[in-house]
Amino acid sequence: MRQIVSALGKRNWVKRAYVVIALCVATAIVSSAQTLTTLVNFNGTDGQEAGIDMPLIQGTNGNLYGTTPIGGSVSPGYGTVFEMNPAGKLTTLYNFCSKQVLPLGIGGAGCTDGAGPTGLVQATDGDFYGATAGGGGASNDTSPGTVFKITPGGKLTTLYSFCSQTNCTDGEYPAAALVQATNGDLYGTTILGGNGNGTVFKITLSGKLTTLYTFCSQTNCTDGGVPNGLVLATDGNFYGTTTEGAPGGTFFKITPAGKLTTLCAAGCGATGKLVQGNDGDFYGTTAQSGTVFKVTPKGKLTTLATVGGYPESGLVLATNGDFYGTTYVGGANNNPSYCQNNGCGSIFKMTPAGVLTTLYNFCSQTNCTDGFWPLGGLMQATNGKLYGTTIAGGAYGYGTVFRLGLGQSAETRPTSGKVGPTVAIAGNNRWTALSTRQ
Repeated sequence: MRQIVSALGKRNWVKRAYVVIALCVATAIVSSAQTLTTLVNFNGTDGQEAGIDMPLIQGTNGNLYGTTPIGGSVSPGYGTVFEMNPAGKLTTLYNFCSKQVLPLGIGGAGCTDGAGPTGLVQATDGDFYGATAGGGGASNDTSPGTVFKITPGGKLTTLYSFCSQTNCTDGEYPAAALVQATNGDLYGTTILGGNGNGTVFKITLSGKLTTLYTFCSQTNCTDGGVPNGLVLATDGNFYGTTTEGAPGGTFFKITPAGKLTTLCAAGCGATGKLVQGNDGDFYGTTAQSGTVFKVTPKGKLTTLATVGGYPESGLVLATNGDFYGTTYVGGANNNPSYCQNNGCGSIFKMTPAGVLTTLYNFCSQTNCTDGFWPLGGLMQATNGKLYGTTIAGGAYGYGTVFRLGLGQSAETRPTSGKVGPTVAIAGNNRWTALSTRQ
């Protein structure tokens, strides 16, 4: 396993199939068989292990975009950015470590354009922005990560290399996708740097970075450490969780200006990114305990269900009001030749009240050609279908992109904010601009 992936292990990403995990399988309603379609079989040269808490996104042209943390056509393979049309035709837009300072070091050191991309967001200018969890250093002995811009045509520009400040006070290893606020700036988190426990940062589309908050700034780290990424809420603030610091992690709010408030001080850490429900509460998952929970904007935590199987990638709120997610392992199928006796993973649905339904169990096809270990999470496209990735299995063993049917969908971009800015609304595979001014 490459160092670039194990560097992300501080967010529990290292707890994958390479470790034997004690699993508890939840009691859940098993639905009638759902049709899963494998759209892409990664072969290594076009990427490998797509996902790792990096859901696909849909561009304004209707195509899907994503990243792979390793693989690609540039040796030794430090990840790719790819585009996929609705029919499953995949185009590699960029291979990381195309700009090298030889000899290469551990974790992508020497890859000045970055190594190990961690997801994408399409900004209002039409370009895509993301971060890499490694690379970016000017020499072969540093690999702090980067923020980059990539055009729909595949031209990549490195906007910022972390650890540019003494003692890495600006952060290291941005291990989650960026979020664009209504002010046009991008916001994100690093899992290291600052005081050693991660940061929240803001970066303009031109690459000017501002560190907004450094975790473990309070006595005994009661503000937490190792943040899991941000969600922009309807009140215009960001919310997130930490996995370390206070016991069991924290739930926090941070304003666009950087004022952080710890709302739940212990036992509130999610594993994947939170999602805000239609009721205004936040929903998330904890991998090790295998639970799904909700937490109010004031910090009241409620455990809704136990799904088991390491639901590491968080949830997606579909247009029918239900939540959908994946378990990394577990499920009904346990193929020791492929899934190492840990289970091959599943897709589940959960109502806001916590009623679980298993929709699909991976490795349901011979030789696991449908893929297994769906670690990338799910997204709902404007055609109503759910799309996701597996990090293993498929025709070549390097993972897949899959589709699971639902109903129609709609999406706004940005997803929330105050009255005033113009937003784009997607539905029936089309985008329309709408002003929210009153």
